[in-house]
Amino acid sequence: MSQILIALGGIGLFLLGMKIMTEALREEAGPNLRRLLAQFTSTPLRGVASGAVTTAVIQSSSATTVMTVGFVGAGLISFPQALGVVYGANIGTTFTGWIVSLVGFKLQLGALAMGLLFVASLTMLMSQGRVARLGRIVAGFCLLFIGLDLMQDGMSGAADWLTPEWTPGTGLAGMVAMMALGLAMTVVMQSSSAAVAVVLVLLSSGALPLVQAAAAVIGMSLGTTITALIATIGGSRAMQQTAIANLMFNLGTMAIAFPLLMFVTVPLEGLAARSGVDTALVVFHTGFKLLGMLVFLPFTHQFAALVEWLRPDLGSRAAPELDRHLLADDAAALQAAHGVMIWAAREIFAAYALALGPDADLRRLSALGLRVMPTLDNLKDYMAQIAVTRDNSAETAAFAALMHQADHLTRLLEQSQNRRFIEVLKADAVTQRPLRWFAGCLSPQRALELPKIGQRMARMVDPFAQRFKRHRRGLLLGEHAGIYTMQDTFEKTDAMRWFTRIIHHVQRIGAYDHDVQTRLRYGARPGSDTF
Repeated sequence: MSQILIALGGIGLFLLGMKIMTEALREEAGPNLRRLLAQFTSTPLRGVASGAVTTAVIQSSSATTVMTVGFVGAGLISFPQALGVVYGANIGTTFTGWIVSLVGFKLQLGALAMGLLFVASLTMLMSQGRVARLGRIVAGFCLLFIGLDLMQDGMSGAADWLTPEWTPGTGLAGMVAMMALGLAMTVVMQSSSAAVAVVLVLLSSGALPLVQAAAAVIGMSLGTTITALIATIGGSRAMQQTAIANLMFNLGTMAIAFPLLMFVTVPLEGLAARSGVDTALVVFHTGFKLLGMLVFLPFTHQFAALVEWLRPDLGSRAAPELDRHLLADDAAALQAAHGVMIWAAREIFAAYALALGPDADLRRLSALGLRVMPTLDNLKDYMAQIAVTRDNSAETAAFAALMHQADHLTRLLEQSQNRRFIEVLKADAVTQRPLRWFAGCLSPQRALELPKIGQRMARMVDPFAQRFKRHRRGLLLGEHAGIYTMQDTFEKTDAMRWFTRIIHHVQRIGAYDHDVQTRLRYGARPGSDTF
């Protein structure tokens, strides 16, 4: 009984170490890895590489998936590009098995980890910021190796009681049963890495034959996707599509790996005799993941189309969904908020372009409040739940810029109620040309990026101000001379002030959007590269 408790305690320490290490690595390396994902996913193959590296570094395929979903929701990468990251994340998650096999088993670092854990704990308690995060990373690694040692101690006698009579056979039914057992272990532990570590310990102690351990690992690959799929219930379309794609990819990989195992059993046994059974198992684990990627990669676009058909979009003009699951990663949540902000800005700009353009179509402008205001209210509620890390200056600046954007968008919605000024501006020869230019900049047909629109507005602020100033002076002189009535003068001056405020809000939205993109994509420091 005591051996079982020791083994369970070892599994618990391993899981705790994985959690601490993963969270600390994500906080420390997250901004750089997000830039890697954003910039090096131009093709599915490059997505595979970046997804594998990201997952290997932060030791969490779930965290990589969350980052990717944030980029898809914000429009930074397409869904086929995201599928490349999904393939890579499945390869990167096998890296934990290599750590356990090459470092945990071969070097036996449990005793050394005890001493390092003391130093790491003091570092966590006596420091802040990056130094504290490094302490948490080291502490997580230490707990991994301590837990691994405890698992080995607790399961050292497993071969005596876990006899072939107690385990499924090596026939077809037995192998299917082992796959189901691996799936169940992953669902219970909520971690395929920990489940693989348990199987490696049982394998190295002689309690499991290699072929049964390999079958269990195949089932574990499917188990982690089922957990992710359940977690996406009620989530955004991008999150659900990614989970469906991950499930289908692993089902396909399992369909390849299971019959393959029957043909490579002899070579695996030979590798085990030369390098150890643990090394043979992780080679097989990584190998069938790589094989699955090679099979799916050429058909990524067709695969993406199938997944999008299974979980279709609600319509191109619908607001992007704000997924509550992304709140676990502040940068991914900011990306999602940014995607909604861009949608709201596009809707408002298009309405103003139609109203101020040659057709003078006011219908879309008059409906803005009902269409966009609820989305902005939901966005503000969502942003209130984003917990930005204080020492992350880039994300803090991005959050502030998003708040400013939301404020300016709200002001534009409020100004849309003063539609009576549009007719006044169109009837005035002096304001007609600025009006046409403004509508052209915001036109959906031109599809200018928000920062580019902001730059154009900034260049014209002073020329328009000088023109309107001269026109106001002429109106006042004309009123004194009896050319204009006082009512006409007030209406035209009020309309020009209204138009000036509109230009200001649009310009600031574009400027802040440039700021948000700079912070979230490249992690620039506040005050750099702005206009």
